[in-house]
Amino acid sequence: MHSWTDTLRFAFQPVVNLTTGGVAGLEILARPEAGDILAQARRDPELDCRLAVLAFRAAARKETLLPLHVNVFAGTLADLGGLTALHDAVREAGRLPWEVTLDVVPPYTHVPQPALLEALAALRDQGFRISADGVGDGDAPLRLLVDIAPDLLKLDASLLARPSAVRAMRTLCDELGALLVVEGVETELQCAAAMSAGAQLAQGTLFAPPSRLPVADVYVPPLGPAVLPALRSGPSVREFVRPAALLSATASAGQVRALLTGSPDVSGVLLVDRAGVPVRSVHRSRFLLSMSGRYGHALYADRPAAKLGDPPRTVGVDATAWEVLDVVAVGDRDRTSDDVAVVDRNGRCVGVVRLADLVRALAESRVEEAAGLNPLTRLPGSDAITGEVDRRIAEGRMFALSWLDIDHFKQVNDGAGFAAGDELIRSVGRALQLTASGNARVGHIGGDDFLVLADPEGLEPLVSTVLDVPWSAGGSPVTLSLATVLCRPGSVTDHRQAAAWLAPLKKAAKSLRGASWVVGHAGLAEYQVRRGSQPMTPAGTGAGTGAGTGTAGAESASGLT
Repeated sequence: MHSWTDTLRFAFQPVVNLTTGGVAGLEILARPEAGDILAQARRDPELDCRLAVLAFRAAARKETLLPLHVNVFAGTLADLGGLTALHDAVREAGRLPWEVTLDVVPPYTHVPQPALLEALAALRDQGFRISADGVGDGDAPLRLLVDIAPDLLKLDASLLARPSAVRAMRTLCDELGALLVVEGVETELQCAAAMSAGAQLAQGTLFAPPSRLPVADVYVPPLGPAVLPALRSGPSVREFVRPAALLSATASAGQVRALLTGSPDVSGVLLVDRAGVPVRSVHRSRFLLSMSGRYGHALYADRPAAKLGDPPRTVGVDATAWEVLDVVAVGDRDRTSDDVAVVDRNGRCVGVVRLADLVRALAESRVEEAAGLNPLTRLPGSDAITGEVDRRIAEGRMFALSWLDIDHFKQVNDGAGFAAGDELIRSVGRALQLTASGNARVGHIGGDDFLVLADPEGLEPLVSTVLDVPWSAGGSPVTLSLATVLCRPGSVTDHRQAAAWLAPLKKAAKSLRGASWVVGHAGLAEYQVRRGSQPMTPAGTGAGTGAGTGTAGAESASGLT
């Protein structure tokens, strides 16, 4: 008599790290040849649990060392209170629970949330990692996502058409300490959109389609300038985590040798205790050199591999890339190529970081940063500022965006010469850069135009720096005009809208005599004249130095769009 399991097959689809281009794990997908076993599993928790066990065993038979993703319905977890059978299968296969991520699949409707959260807490205590699947195309309540506090959050690719939503989910992930994954990526444009919006991991046919055999080689489009990791601001080490090759702390040197010779892409092995805490680090080259020496195999093969290892270098999962470099810089120079183990709050290994990944990303980011600097002032251009504007909008933060330029600059060049004009621009740029502090960013967008992004409370020092000091070129006095738009959360959707509200404020500031400053709010036509004397034309507005109001509509601003 045939069983439904006779017609059930499994496929493997890689989860790709968008920063390193490596495979971070394999999702195991059920592929029944007949019937709709998944629809039945949705209604039958016992069947769903059995599917999860079969999926794991299918992967274990392939002897893959990669972390695994196993799907399970939310209702199954709430009804069963956990997955004892899966935990037993993992232990029997000699794998560790923290090498398995449970992709919790919707629907959530009618699922008792207290029971679900209790089951997830128990699974997390056992060591399993938790992923919230189907976000954006399912019925997952936002409050439940926060309560689950997943290790990964998987977004449907349809949300890539709404980048603000993806950026908002990245912000949520950062708050929860989770990684953001985009599923269903099929084109390079979708991949670029995912990286630009802050996704760290992705799945889809672009990288590799589901296959009957696990794959380690995937296609990842080259990283563009807009999506390179901003190492100068200290990205999370999570962006560089690779799967770790783990063996028990009691493993013999022969077992380690078998793993290394069978997996040429593995650079080292971490020996972990029963709780998954790294106790020794075995470097590939040094270990194989010892084993290949005269009498090496005879001396070491049956001895504990720990004797050929070193104390592990570890960083917390919340560390920054710079902290990893600090760890590498301390200690023996012979170990600079060793993998650094990344551990969770319980000290359990969740992966490794390679120094080469960090150095490559650092070098690329500096090249791209240098290419985007204005050659006159060495300040970044508009792209750096507008990207930061979009991030602050996604984070729901209030900010002040200011546009500064030199009055009648053509006359300055014509009268004092271009060399004096260039020196004036450099002086203004230096003054802005020296005064900018905290989260303030200064950009030179060309000619005599500057952009300043700051918190509202940080405006006064900047204003004083550029408006309360005398400026001159070739011995002739020069004045500056400053326009500021204050953007409250929800008042603009992206940097283009912020630019549109800033443009008429700049026009209003330029219509005033002397050093001028005009301030407005995004979404409101009225503005306030903070500095500047009577307008030069009857059409202008403003009533005198430090006082006055006016109105302006939103216009386009080519320097920002």
